[in-house]
Amino acid sequence: MNVVTVQALVLRYLYLYTRTPIRLVELLFWPLVHLLVWGYLTEFLKSHTGDAFPYEITYLIGAVILWDILFRAQQGVAIFFLEDVWSRNLLNVFAAPVTNADYLAATYVVGFLRAAVTSTLLGVLSALLYSFNILQLNWGLLPSIFNLLVFGWGLGMISTALIVRWGPAAETLAWAVPFFIQPFSAVFYPVDTLGKLAWISKMLPCSYVFEGMRKTLKTGEVDWQSIGIATGLNCVLLALAGILFIRVMNVAREKALLTKFASQ
Repeated sequence: MNVVTVQALVLRYLYLYTRTPIRLVELLFWPLVHLLVWGYLTEFLKSHTGDAFPYEITYLIGAVILWDILFRAQQGVAIFFLEDVWSRNLLNVFAAPVTNADYLAATYVVGFLRAAVTSTLLGVLSALLYSFNILQLNWGLLPSIFNLLVFGWGLGMISTALIVRWGPAAETLAWAVPFFIQPFSAVFYPVDTLGKLAWISKMLPCSYVFEGMRKTLKTGEVDWQSIGIATGLNCVLLALAGILFIRVMNVAREKALLTKFASQ
């Protein structure tokens, strides 16, 4: 992996925002809308239930912030690829001495930057508007963020591999893949709520992060067991997603499948 190449790829992506600031709307608008919707729903429930209001409902705000980290990490990988497709620049990138490792590393950096911007914004606004401080997760916050980033990167590689395999018609998978697994991710409710489908949730690293978040906010203690399980599952997922991505990209290069994106 060449650090200079990775830096150049990241800068090329960042220049898109400096030259077309309207792109910031996509980056900030939807996370803000989700926070406002869930935040004011929480305020509404508080005002209409009084002392009977369950404190656990405030966990929804924390779930919104953590889910956005996962989603932005996934988008960083998938949208990075699609930006080259939309600008008809994909063949130029892969004709240059850019390895799969260089490309993936650049997408990871972009995913991290996207997640950092939106999570910081949501964290500040949740504290100001709803008196919810995400820092209540204490030492569990950093490993939770790390696991969500890794899981998002893995989903991003899977999304990109599927788009390369099935062509431009599959571009919607860049947004759809995270929401395929959201019902089973225990984002807004415990795993036990899923009943017979809970086994699916237990296979997803992110479900352990959200379960651990709720436990930490409730007891004040970091659920290291959940974090450990999430980390182990993420290692397996990232390895499998990496193998899939590299194999699909190598086949695409050998069979000139990438030209489909340049001709449409």
